[in-house]
Amino acid sequence: MSNVLEISQTGRVLRVAMNRPDKRNALNAELCRELVRVMEHAANDPHVGAILVAGNGKAFSAGMDLSEVGPERSQELTRVHEQLFTLGARMVKPLVAAVQGAALGGGTGLVANCHVVIADEGATFGLTEIRLGLWPFLVFRAVSAALGERRSVSLALTGWIFPASEAREMGLVHEVSGDVQNRAMEVAQEIAGWSPTAIRSGLTFVEQVRGMNWQEAGQVAGRVRNEIFQSADFREGIQAFREKRPPKWPSLG
Repeated sequence: MSNVLEISQTGRVLRVAMNRPDKRNALNAELCRELVRVMEHAANDPHVGAILVAGNGKAFSAGMDLSEVGPERSQELTRVHEQLFTLGARMVKPLVAAVQGAALGGGTGLVANCHVVIADEGATFGLTEIRLGLWPFLVFRAVSAALGERRSVSLALTGWIFPASEAREMGLVHEVSGDVQNRAMEVAQEIAGWSPTAIRSGLTFVEQVRGMNWQEAGQVAGRVRNEIFQSADFREGIQAFREKRPPKWPSLG
């Protein structure tokens, strides 16, 4: 049992809460490893339809744990951070973030790795590494994918800390809520109720076509769509639509 994570399951939603509230959920090596381990295990668990990522205490995550930084641990930290900050590109289960308080540096990077982000009205974000004489190297790909390269560069250069309302305008946050934990769970449960086959195929497709030109991506899209057309879930979805009832996805077993 992990001390740095609080894990619970409601229906098909696995809630994974960072549990270092006294450290503002700073991302030390142990926390990073545990997040990766739990999420990769959940990706292969048929009883999990979505993963809700949260932080206990007043902050979502203040970013990298500076108490661990040093030349003797740089390779280890780079390895675990690389695994964590590429989760969004590798996961075939939806990641929903519930963000309250500060999500700075690596916290913003973790948010950018999530597919749907619900933020509290008082949440704050920022690529603050420049204030330490650093650049957000490992989180930059996910942030750039979410916000675009030019905006991401400007945030990295300035170290600006911005509120949830601006994060929503930028596209980093999808919804701002006054009841962030319950709203995020509601969204995660809704997503977890959709076809596992469609979700897995869709998230795999998004990763496969990243960097492809339009023609290549179109060929992959056509192939994957034809596969979905042959799936039991799609046949059930069509039948349920015609019969005006909720679908019962065969891939749920």
